[in-house]
Amino acid sequence: MSGSLLTQDKRTRARNAAEARFRSYGIVAIILALLALVWLLISILGNGLPAFRQTMLTFPVTLDAAVLDKADTRDPQALAKVTTITYGKLLSRALSAELAARGIDAGTLTDKDIGSLISEESAAQLRDKVLGDPGLIGSTITFQALATGRIDGYYKGRVTMETAAKDKNTSPEKLALADKMKDAGILAMRFNPGFILLPDASDKRPEAAGLGVAILGSAYMMIVVLLLSLPIGVAASLYLEEFAPRNRFTDLIEVNIANLAAVPSIVYGILGLSFFINFAGLPRSAPVVGGLVLVLMTLPRIIIPTRAALNAVPPSIRDAALGVGASRLQTVFHHVLPLAMPGILTGTIIGLAQALGETAPLLLIGMVAFVKDFPSAPPEGLFDPASALPVQIYNWTTRGDPGFVERASGAIIVLLVFLIIMNAAAIALRRRFERRW
Repeated sequence: MSGSLLTQDKRTRARNAAEARFRSYGIVAIILALLALVWLLISILGNGLPAFRQTMLTFPVTLDAAVLDKADTRDPQALAKVTTITYGKLLSRALSAELAARGIDAGTLTDKDIGSLISEESAAQLRDKVLGDPGLIGSTITFQALATGRIDGYYKGRVTMETAAKDKNTSPEKLALADKMKDAGILAMRFNPGFILLPDASDKRPEAAGLGVAILGSAYMMIVVLLLSLPIGVAASLYLEEFAPRNRFTDLIEVNIANLAAVPSIVYGILGLSFFINFAGLPRSAPVVGGLVLVLMTLPRIIIPTRAALNAVPPSIRDAALGVGASRLQTVFHHVLPLAMPGILTGTIIGLAQALGETAPLLLIGMVAFVKDFPSAPPEGLFDPASALPVQIYNWTTRGDPGFVERASGAIIVLLVFLIIMNAAAIALRRRFERRW
């Protein structure tokens, strides 16, 4: 022998050095991935968290019966004829009166200029409030109104005195008045539940845009996906894994299922547009169409992990059940399926989470349309126009006002929260139903 086992030769040292380098490469790759993830989260949170807070104006408003109900009948049909323009003028006068009562100098700004600090959506909200309770007419209420997007952007760093001088939608004088109102307690930044509860708003009202319709539309689609993809996917997996004969036909089916899992999602959108809308005549922008498209896309992603979970059950379980007289059907449903349930539920929830974040197929079936009204309760609501969370994010990023970019980042946070909840549920269900053999 030449040399000792306790002494590394040249080849051993080279092999150990290569192993050390490979280990360091892996550590560097993990660190870079974590840094990229941290940067992404910081960017999303930094841009999106302000969407959950909104600049509000709080001041008393006298609901003058001579303006809102000239006949003094409180007739709902007559009250409904009063437009938001009238309510907007009412808010402008009320805010001007509050400034005068507090001794706040508005400078050269007129009542119309002062009223332009209030979002146009606030007039609609006040109108809905009065129509919901006509007894408020004739009284003075404390109303919380949304400030315009420019005022909100001023306190969030998007608007400055310099940019306001070049902006036709605001002016340095209005921003200075906003500062005075903030010092007086009329204006303040508050938590904005409307971002979650309100529907989308027009391009001129980013401060009033909300996710209410998109969240409800996504929920309806997930109901359709869950009710159809889970039973169909599990039934197909059980047949292919436990009952189907091994021949060229089943081999062809398995290959096609694997290929369908890799098909780009936009192809499913084209299929949904041509079949469900053009051929079947289902309405565009409806959650039922979006759900059916996502079912087609989700089925391969459920079948593959379900078959893997069934295949992971030891053959001895099947042999033991058959050996004591159980039928093939009893063996599958009483022994194999319960043991495979953790993997099945995990694959299903992950498939639903992937479907929740899909955008391209929903764009092709028209869910990018502007939808102001909430859909009805199921089953009628499944056929009403609606939006979806990822589509709403895409929609907001295409609009010109910077306030919508903030809204889009906030919507991403909401979508991530839903995805985290779904993945946490998958982990919890796996641990709850996991059995050891």
